[in-house]
Amino acid sequence: MTFLTKLFFIGFSVLSVACQAQTNKLKTSTALQTGADQMNLYLPALQGKRVGLVVNHTSIVGASHLVDSLLSRGVPIKTIFAPEHGFRGQATDGEEISSGRDPKTGIMITSLYGKNRKPTPQQMDSLDVVVFDIQDVGARFYTYTSTMHYVMEACAEANKPMILLDRPNPNGHYVDGPVLEAKFKSFVGLNPIPVVYGLTMGELARMINGQGWLAGGRTCPLTVIPLKNYTHQTPYTLPVPPSPNLPNQQAILLYPSLCFFEGTVVSVGRGTDKQFQVIGSPYTKYGSYTFTPVDKPGAVNPPLEGQLCYGMDLSGVTVSKQGLMLDYFFDFFNRATDKSKFFLANNGIDRLAGTDQLRLQLLAGVSVAKIRKSWKPGIDAYKVIRKKYLLYP
Repeated sequence: MTFLTKLFFIGFSVLSVACQAQTNKLKTSTALQTGADQMNLYLPALQGKRVGLVVNHTSIVGASHLVDSLLSRGVPIKTIFAPEHGFRGQATDGEEISSGRDPKTGIMITSLYGKNRKPTPQQMDSLDVVVFDIQDVGARFYTYTSTMHYVMEACAEANKPMILLDRPNPNGHYVDGPVLEAKFKSFVGLNPIPVVYGLTMGELARMINGQGWLAGGRTCPLTVIPLKNYTHQTPYTLPVPPSPNLPNQQAILLYPSLCFFEGTVVSVGRGTDKQFQVIGSPYTKYGSYTFTPVDKPGAVNPPLEGQLCYGMDLSGVTVSKQGLMLDYFFDFFNRATDKSKFFLANNGIDRLAGTDQLRLQLLAGVSVAKIRKSWKPGIDAYKVIRKKYLLYP
């Protein structure tokens, strides 16, 4: 090989390395980053402070948990507040979470899904700042937003700052469903927003503050660490399941549409390996697909346990990107042999829908189109409010 040839290959190699480095830099600069990923934006506010974390298994920074990442940087974590499903995210829906010490770190874990759903004044007195970092799925009845609401309320009452590390909303690309009416307020719906509200947790927190929805109209001293390189149309597959019965992306996308069934005699697959991807009931043969819910970790005593259910497997269907998929719900209701017994006696459907109108409209034989039309004024008014709090296009 001549000197000039050697020089050419050396120059080409150097250029290739430089080009690859530039490509990697571009990838890094355009890659989606969560609030937690951007530690330089919030670490200074935590140094030397008594820190309370509202976190669970979704609170990750790269391959590490936020707790481990902060401890490795010398942040003194005083308390971990755990939401529904617990700090490890393994408890069944509705299961009371106990307080105790984390065996790995020795940090006190305080349940916000047990005797109290809101940090007490005594617990707040021991803290200087609260960090909130939990992955949401964008449906009003998913209780992590209710936990956020009550933590904001506690911070407002104690005048303690809350830093929210924002994360993408996998259902953040649309807004749909009835707006919650005040008389149906519960832990599966605290704020007057539609079922699918099209906001990240950071944007929703800003709305709760700005609209005066905290008790007494108080305002939480809130700082949102925003996402980087994110829009509401950015596809996002969650790196870990957000709770035991949302095991994959298909379940997460179907969840806002199928959760209405939780107020009926129809199973959504709790106690199977296709949670929120199958629907069925033993009372009427709704379809050719069959499944039998069984007691299992994450689904203790599931609805219709041990009963053969007839219905549909939706694990392979294409999920609508435009709105709630109501056809399945209406189809199952219309096939019910006794429509008066389709809804559970506790009228849980009203708390899920945030109104009794959906149940009453179904019983009265109102069409899907007319029901959707009845939601429109509330959705339109909400969208006007929503625009004020958007952080992302």
